[in-house]
Amino acid sequence: MRTITRSIIDTMKIPSKTAAEERIEKLRTVINDYRYHYHVLDESIMSEAAADSLKHELAQLEEQYPDLITPDSPTQRVAGAALDKFVKVTHRTRMISLADVFNGEEVAAWIERMRKVDSSIEEEFLCDIKMDGLACSLIYQDGALVQAVTRGDGLVGEDVTMNVRTIENVPLKLRDNQEFVRFSRGRTEIRGEIVMYKDDFAALNASRKKTGEPLFKNPRNLAAGTIRQLNPQLVAERPLHFVGYDILRDDADDIPTIAFGYRAMAELGVTTSRQTRIVHGLDEIMDYVEHLDGARSGFRFNTDGAVIKLNDRFTFASLGIVGKTPRAAVAYKFAAEEATTVVKDIVISIGRTGAATPVAVFDPVQVAGTTVQHASLHNADEIARKDIRIGDTVIIFKAGDIIPQVQSVVLELRPDDTEAFDYVKALADQYPELEFERPGDDVVYRLKGANSDLILKRAVEYYASRQALNIDTLGEKNVVALVDAGLVKDIADIYMLTVDDLVGLERFGKISAEKLASAIVAKKTPPLEKFILGLGIRHVGAQTAIDLANRFQSFEVFKNTTMEQLESIDGIGKVVAESIVAWFADEDNLALIDKFTALGVEPHYEQKSGKLAGKSFVVTGTLESMSRDEAAEKIRALGGTFQSAVAKDTTYLVAGGNVGASKLKKAESYGTKVIDEQAFIKILNGN
Repeated sequence: MRTITRSIIDTMKIPSKTAAEERIEKLRTVINDYRYHYHVLDESIMSEAAADSLKHELAQLEEQYPDLITPDSPTQRVAGAALDKFVKVTHRTRMISLADVFNGEEVAAWIERMRKVDSSIEEEFLCDIKMDGLACSLIYQDGALVQAVTRGDGLVGEDVTMNVRTIENVPLKLRDNQEFVRFSRGRTEIRGEIVMYKDDFAALNASRKKTGEPLFKNPRNLAAGTIRQLNPQLVAERPLHFVGYDILRDDADDIPTIAFGYRAMAELGVTTSRQTRIVHGLDEIMDYVEHLDGARSGFRFNTDGAVIKLNDRFTFASLGIVGKTPRAAVAYKFAAEEATTVVKDIVISIGRTGAATPVAVFDPVQVAGTTVQHASLHNADEIARKDIRIGDTVIIFKAGDIIPQVQSVVLELRPDDTEAFDYVKALADQYPELEFERPGDDVVYRLKGANSDLILKRAVEYYASRQALNIDTLGEKNVVALVDAGLVKDIADIYMLTVDDLVGLERFGKISAEKLASAIVAKKTPPLEKFILGLGIRHVGAQTAIDLANRFQSFEVFKNTTMEQLESIDGIGKVVAESIVAWFADEDNLALIDKFTALGVEPHYEQKSGKLAGKSFVVTGTLESMSRDEAAEKIRALGGTFQSAVAKDTTYLVAGGNVGASKLKKAESYGTKVIDEQAFIKILNGN
């Protein structure tokens, strides 16, 4: 939680003004429709997390193009018009909503914005839990409850006094208290949330299930719908609670700080969250957020974040309002379990069993506390059923808080030029040299002519090969023996082999078993580039693996890389980048990586240095003293770069026997120095 994450505006390219204007208009339409259903009709057409994600995207686009902001934008008004079912009441003081922040960087930026207005502010804040309920204002005159009003649109709400009077924990008269006796004189307004506790909600739904009645969707909608019932009797039958978060008086001096107001509410008999904390500065704010996020599952009511307010009320008021939100308070939204993003491409990954799994690649987005940029689409039927297309805005969620999934498409935001995804054509385009089949009733396309054992044997053999991890005695025949015996079901299984497992198998005696077991253990800390290469990621050869290792220097960092980061590396284009991203989107591959970690396999990075650092070589023709692979190893061992083709940055073209004229001509056009094998050997030897 303490890790400060980048906002989406930092991880996606800023669109042109024309594209932004079109996107903004569509976002406003969808958000306004959601708000109408959610706040006016008490219907939920998408999750609140998804709606928050759309609103956050809209706010960031408007931040980039302020001249596109309009007074009717969802970012410029508080949600919900009052229903006609109740008498409308104008709030004496507007019930404003708070701007959202999603990470530590945005909290820091908020503090900095306040400091630009008033450099003398004291960074003392009151933090509280952000309750997921119906905002309501209780108005007391001379200590007696005289009116209860919903927030409505912030200016005008609904009089729900008779319903609120039935809520057990709402005091009909403020509790007498000598220290706060003035609050029982004149007008006192207490603002808070009407909520239903999670246990009460579950019990109510369990009862309805027994009687065959439809179940309620969530506590927040039920609380809102209940308060808007015309019959107070029904309201009295449902266990609602009011939780206060603010207190107002005509004389502002009556409440010098936010914390004082909380203490006053508690003493006057008003329930508060009991989760408040006074903090100082960014670090303490983030400590509180981390604590709250870890503890929230144990709270009696639902929450989706924290509220952070400047504690001093005089300074709070002097900082004023920006648009429709106070400058001195923000709502920190916990990592959403759902979010929205745009599908940039759909790539197909070939798993270890030969199954072709489609993967959606999208702009990085925060879901359940982590940044995700791809999600499995499972199979062709799933894509067709959800009608997922490149360019679509989709709702992303995490299945079991682990694997990102596409929940649905926001059809209202679909571009006009999208086409249904043609799975067969995509397979042919992405793997022109391979054939696939969909046998019988199987929903998965699979590599034709290759069973899972054959693919596994090739994968293990490649992992153990000289160019990858170079595991002594684990050649083709021994790999076949291990797979056929059922001892190896994936690459990582080799690290589970013991001498006892091996002894008795065909081709293995005690000495050969001990030798292989020792050779495998010796490769538990392989060089990072060798490990990356050994995984067999499509299009990732030896030099690309080296380039990746040099760029990321950690497998964990490499595993979480973005398309943009990959494409910024020389020699890595869209095809290679998508192949890497797709590989890490495959559930089998993620499980494989976890297994490597559990078995103690720890790839390490070593900064390469040597006399050939900064020099690039291409070897063409036949060398007498070594193979091309051996030449490549020698070059890389000395810090040089081995290239497969002559490019502008190639330092030497090593010309062996039977050299093709095209490479010599290309070297000449680039000014690349052409050397023979003897000159090459002298360079290797430092002569």
